[in-house]
Amino acid sequence: MFTGIVEEVGEVVAKEDLGDFARLAIRGPLVTSDARHGDSIAVNGVCLTVVEVRPDATFTTDVIGETLNRSSLGRLAVGGRVNLERAAAVNSRLGGHIVQGHVDGTGHVIARTPSERWVVVRIALPTALSRYVVEKGSITVDGVSLTVSGLGHDWFEVSLIPTTLDLTTLGRAEVGTLVNLEVDVIAKYVERLLAPQSD
Repeated sequence: MFTGIVEEVGEVVAKEDLGDFARLAIRGPLVTSDARHGDSIAVNGVCLTVVEVRPDATFTTDVIGETLNRSSLGRLAVGGRVNLERAAAVNSRLGGHIVQGHVDGTGHVIARTPSERWVVVRIALPTALSRYVVEKGSITVDGVSLTVSGLGHDWFEVSLIPTTLDLTTLGRAEVGTLVNLEVDVIAKYVERLLAPQSD
């Protein structure tokens, strides 16, 4: 489990395509400082398992075909910047919201409207996910826990404060950028519980 509070922006230093999966090597001095084989690290909001931690502050991880197809990770290239977060500790504060690291789909930035101190970003919302998104509710964009500040039938908006702009990849996400989306898991559980049960 994660909180959607990005700890650092890392860099993809190697990518190896291996048929139905890919192996990534990502540099992140903070997240590798206590990482071990088998630990979970969210990369742009996708929960990945650490395969190896190297002395140069990089870790390797294997990404299966389903994840490559469902998220933006398939488009990552060497030199790409990624949001990184270690799994939440049981005794830590929940600064964002409950984030599983299980991407529900992707959207793309369709507008950026700058203000004096923040930027409003509009993101295309897949229709299959729209029922889970509510104004003032939580959504995860590339691993960042955000509050929905505006909502249409096929888009939503988030207002990015200076800290988010400075400390995550969203500060550089121009119009057209593909982003990973994870909706609030509570909404999905409520829908499932209220659905008619079949024998």
